[in-house]
Amino acid sequence: MAKKKSKTLRITLVKSPIGYSERQKGTVRALGLRRLNQTVEHQDTPVIRGMIAKVSHLVRVEE
Repeated sequence: MAKKKSKTLRITLVKSPIGYSERQKGTVRALGLRRLNQTVEHQDTPVIRGMIAKVSHLVRVEE
């Protein structure tokens, strides 16, 4: 089975998680985002997509 080239997602924190639930803060941290306007890259997996969906109001995603 040949390995497909996996897509990369660029995730940027555009809004502070202050004032949101601990669960959402934890999700932002689990994505590797610590400060505003910080960008991280992750592989496009269902797990990462689910995390992004939960904090979509705080992040910007580019493929």
